Amino acid sequence: QVQLVESGGRSVQPGDSLRLSCSASGRSISNYAMGWFRQAPGREREFVAGIGWSVVTQYSDSVKGRFTISKDSAKNSVYLQMNSLKPEDTALYYCAKSARIFGTVLKTPDQYDSWGQGTQVTVSS
Repeated sequence: QVQLVESGGRSVQPGDSLRLSCSASGRSISNYAMGWFRQAPGREREFVAGIGWSVVTQYSDSVKGRFTISKDSAKNSVYLQMNSLKPEDTALYYCAKSARIFGTVLKTPDQYDSWGQGTQVTVSS
Protein backbone atom coordinates (compact mmCIF):
# COMPACT_ATOMS: atom_id res chain seq x y z
CA GLN A 1 0.00 0.00 0.00
CA VAL A 2 1.25 3.45 -0.86
CA GLN A 3 1.20 6.40 1.53
CA LEU A 4 0.64 9.87 0.10
CA VAL A 5 1.47 13.14 1.84
CA GLU A 6 0.46 16.48 0.38
CA SER A 7 2.10 19.79 1.20
CA GLY A 8 2.29 23.36 -0.03
CA GLY A 9 -1.17 24.64 0.72
CA ARG A 10 -1.60 28.02 2.41
CA SER A 11 -3.57 31.24 2.28
CA VAL A 12 -2.91 33.46 -0.74
CA GLN A 13 -4.50 36.39 -2.54
CA PRO A 14 -6.37 36.21 -5.86
CA GLY A 15 -3.93 36.09 -8.75
CA ASP A 16 -1.17 34.45 -6.72
CA SER A 17 0.51 31.13 -7.50
CA LEU A 18 1.07 28.01 -5.42
CA ARG A 19 2.79 24.70 -5.97
CA LEU A 20 1.38 21.68 -4.22
CA SER A 21 3.49 18.57 -3.72
CA CYS A 22 2.49 14.98 -3.15
CA SER A 23 5.17 12.64 -1.87
CA ALA A 24 4.57 8.90 -2.13
CA SER A 25 6.15 6.15 -0.06
CA GLY A 26 5.70 2.43 0.25
CA ARG A 27 5.72 1.69 -3.48
CA SER A 28 6.54 3.35 -6.77
CA ILE A 29 3.80 5.40 -8.38
CA SER A 30 5.49 5.56 -11.77
CA ASN A 31 3.16 3.00 -13.36
CA TYR A 32 -0.05 4.47 -12.00
CA ALA A 33 -2.20 7.39 -12.97
CA MET A 34 -2.21 10.03 -10.27
CA GLY A 35 -4.83 12.64 -9.61
CA TRP A 36 -5.44 15.83 -7.71
CA PHE A 37 -8.93 16.36 -6.30
CA ARG A 38 -10.37 19.12 -4.15
CA GLN A 39 -13.27 19.49 -1.79
CA ALA A 40 -14.79 22.72 -0.56
CA PRO A 41 -17.09 22.84 2.49
CA GLY A 42 -20.54 21.55 1.65
CA ARG A 43 -19.50 20.33 -1.78
CA GLU A 44 -18.56 16.98 -3.25
CA ARG A 45 -14.98 16.03 -3.95
CA GLU A 46 -14.15 17.04 -7.51
CA PHE A 47 -11.46 16.13 -10.01
CA VAL A 48 -8.89 18.86 -10.66
CA ALA A 49 -6.07 17.29 -12.67
CA GLY A 50 -4.59 13.92 -13.47
CA ILE A 51 -1.47 12.47 -15.04
CA GLY A 52 -1.37 9.01 -16.53
CA TRP A 53 1.47 6.52 -16.24
CA SER A 54 2.39 7.60 -19.77
CA VAL A 55 2.44 11.25 -18.59
CA VAL A 56 -0.70 12.20 -20.52
CA THR A 57 -2.51 14.90 -18.54
CA GLN A 58 -6.12 15.93 -18.08
CA TYR A 59 -7.69 18.90 -16.36
CA SER A 60 -11.10 20.03 -15.26
CA ASP A 61 -12.53 22.88 -17.30
CA SER A 62 -12.36 25.18 -14.29
CA VAL A 63 -8.56 24.97 -13.99
CA LYS A 64 -7.48 24.31 -17.58
CA GLY A 65 -4.86 26.85 -18.62
CA ARG A 66 -4.12 27.85 -15.03
CA PHE A 67 -3.00 24.62 -13.34
CA THR A 68 -0.29 22.19 -14.42
CA ILE A 69 0.22 18.69 -13.08
CA SER A 70 3.61 17.00 -13.30
CA LYS A 71 5.34 13.91 -11.99
CA ASP A 72 8.90 13.18 -10.93
CA SER A 73 9.33 9.40 -10.90
CA ALA A 74 12.82 9.65 -9.41
CA LYS A 75 11.37 11.44 -6.40
CA ASN A 76 8.16 9.37 -6.43
CA SER A 77 6.24 12.62 -6.31
CA VAL A 78 3.49 14.50 -8.10
CA TYR A 79 3.06 18.25 -8.24
CA LEU A 80 0.30 20.73 -8.99
CA GLN A 81 1.39 24.18 -10.12
CA MET A 82 -1.51 26.57 -9.62
CA ASN A 83 -1.40 30.01 -11.25
CA SER A 84 -3.88 32.88 -11.35
CA LEU A 85 -5.66 31.55 -8.29
CA LYS A 86 -9.28 32.56 -7.72
CA PRO A 87 -11.42 32.57 -4.57
CA GLU A 88 -13.40 29.64 -6.03
CA ASP A 89 -10.19 27.56 -5.93
CA THR A 90 -10.42 27.56 -2.13
CA ALA A 91 -10.64 23.95 -0.98
CA LEU A 92 -8.86 21.05 0.65
CA TYR A 93 -6.68 19.51 -2.05
CA TYR A 94 -6.05 15.77 -2.14
CA CYS A 95 -3.56 13.65 -4.03
CA ALA A 96 -4.68 10.16 -5.07
CA LYS A 97 -3.30 7.03 -6.77
CA SER A 98 -5.38 5.17 -9.30
CA ALA A 99 -6.36 1.62 -8.47
CA ARG A 100 -5.30 0.19 -11.83
CA ILE A 101 -1.69 -0.19 -12.90
CA PHE A 102 -0.96 1.32 -16.32
CA GLY A 103 -4.37 2.97 -16.14
CA THR A 104 -5.47 6.16 -17.86
CA VAL A 105 -6.56 9.25 -16.00
CA LEU A 106 -10.06 8.84 -14.62
CA LYS A 107 -12.07 11.62 -13.10
CA THR A 108 -14.14 9.87 -10.45
CA PRO A 109 -12.85 9.39 -6.90
CA ASP A 110 -13.92 5.73 -6.75
CA GLN A 111 -11.25 4.87 -9.36
CA TYR A 112 -8.51 5.77 -6.86
CA ASP A 113 -7.48 3.55 -3.96
CA SER A 114 -4.94 5.62 -2.03
CA TRP A 115 -5.44 9.15 -0.75
CA GLY A 116 -3.43 11.68 1.19
CA GLN A 117 -4.75 13.67 4.11
CA GLY A 118 -5.13 16.84 2.07
CA THR A 119 -3.60 20.30 2.13
CA GLN A 120 -5.69 23.46 2.53
CA VAL A 121 -5.63 26.18 -0.12
CA THR A 122 -7.41 29.42 0.71
CA VAL A 123 -7.67 32.23 -1.83
CA SER A 124 -8.97 35.45 -0.36
CA SER A 125 -8.32 39.16 -0.51
